[in-house]
Amino acid sequence: MYFAALLARTEDGWEASDTELDDVETLSDLADLAREASPDEDTVLVLIEQEDAWFGVVRVDGEEDPRIYVSDAAAAARSSYGEILLTDELLGRDPNDGDDLDALDLDGTEDGESDEDEDDDDAEDGAGIAGAADVPHGPVGDAMILDDLGVSEKQLRLMATDAVTEIAESLGASETLETVR
Repeated sequence: MYFAALLARTEDGWEASDTELDDVETLSDLADLAREASPDEDTVLVLIEQEDAWFGVVRVDGEEDPRIYVSDAAAAARSSYGEILLTDELLGRDPNDGDDLDALDLDGTEDGESDEDEDDDDAEDGAGIAGAADVPHGPVGDAMILDDLGVSEKQLRLMATDAVTEIAESLGASETLETVR
C-alpha cells in the first residue's frame, strides 16, 4: 500500500494535497506535478511511502533540479514508484555504461535463444530496474534535503515506520497532512 502527498510551502504555512502517481512515468513528470502545486515557485515536497518498506522525499524549489532522498534503494527498486526516483545519477551510475549495443549483433540467436525466451526471463525477474541487483540496500540521495526545514540528516536516516508523518510533524504540517491521508 502506497501513500503519496504533496506539501507546498506558502506564506501561510504548508498546504497538503494527496496525489495520484498513476500518470507519472519519470522524475521530470513528478517535478512538473510538484511545480503545479506551487504557482509562486515555493518549496514543494513530494512524500511517498510504501508501508514500512521504504519512503522517498522529492524536493522541488522553483525551476531548480529536484533533490531526492530514498530510505532504502533496494526496496524502492522493486516498486514502480521507486523506479521513478532511482535515477542513474542518484545511484551513481553512468547512464551510457553498457549502452553501446549498436556495435554488437545481439539478435538472440547466438545461444539458440529466441527473443521470447529473453522476455520471459525478464518478466520472472521482477527486479523492476535494469541492474536492480546493483542497487544498494539502505538510503541513497540527498540526506540533507530537509536540513534547512528542521529535519537533520541524522533524523532522516533514523526514520523507518510512518516516516511521512514524522517528517510532517517536524515541519509543523502534521494536521495539514492528515487532511489528505
